[in-house]
Amino acid sequence: MSGRLAVLVPGGRGQLGGELKRLVQQRSGWLAHAPGSRELDVTDEGAVADAVDSFAETARDARLRPVVINAAAYTAVDAAESDAGAAERINATGPRLLAAACAGSGVPLLHVSTDYVFDGTATEPYEPDAPAAPRTAYGRTKLAGERAVLDSAAPAWVVRTAWVYGGGGANFVRSMVRLAAERPELSVVDDQIGSPTWAADLAAGLVELAERAARRDGPRQPVLHCTNTGSASWWEFARAIFAELGSDPERVRPCGTADFPRPAPRPAYSVLSDRAWRDAGLTPLRPWREALAAAFEQDPRLTT
Repeated sequence: MSGRLAVLVPGGRGQLGGELKRLVQQRSGWLAHAPGSRELDVTDEGAVADAVDSFAETARDARLRPVVINAAAYTAVDAAESDAGAAERINATGPRLLAAACAGSGVPLLHVSTDYVFDGTATEPYEPDAPAAPRTAYGRTKLAGERAVLDSAAPAWVVRTAWVYGGGGANFVRSMVRLAAERPELSVVDDQIGSPTWAADLAAGLVELAERAARRDGPRQPVLHCTNTGSASWWEFARAIFAELGSDPERVRPCGTADFPRPAPRPAYSVLSDRAWRDAGLTPLRPWREALAAAFEQDPRLTT
């Protein structure tokens, strides 16, 4: 069997799923299938089993190595507080079913998770083995999904990330671009700290890990963190976005979390350590500020 991959990406219509599909399709001889929720309902046991089995068979017939990267998620953090059942089905049941199908077909699974599994009270970057203590329905359901994957018989890894943005879908960068055109100034919270992560860079990291997993050379550490390096507050992130737009960053004013009450509490600190990622021999992602500049240069969708 060749070293080329066939990658199944549930959640393929989202911003990360789209980047994964694009990146895999750029590789000569590789195969990508990135179904959205209408094409593959990850909460449907029969559909998931059939999708993984048939994809694995197609890949192996083509002498490709099959891998599943699960980008499907219920990410509406506030809505999850009043719709925890839907979040549970997508964020917990879905990964459990995918892991069972992958175990049955002998296919490696990479499952994407979140900084929201932590309580946000740390003062230094979270290591993968730091105690999980989610404070939101979203975080609790994502943690349940992690545990379902890790408790399965599948060759599987959980990859946590944070503050993801890209040209597809709704995200902080696109919101700031829109508000920069609509308002003379705006207030953004300065007491929540994290690591802005470009979806294209995250996708590259996941594909590198997928190559390792496919050749049965995956890291011993089953939980890893992958974000662009460095940290910023949302206010600092917004000012950097304005700078990339050629707009005056002074238009962005700092404020506190208390000024914007939300149904789901936001972590005050959600920086994730990439030490385990680097120790596994995986390529660390570039600093977040460099990634943001590259995103604006390379992805015109950010400003349209």
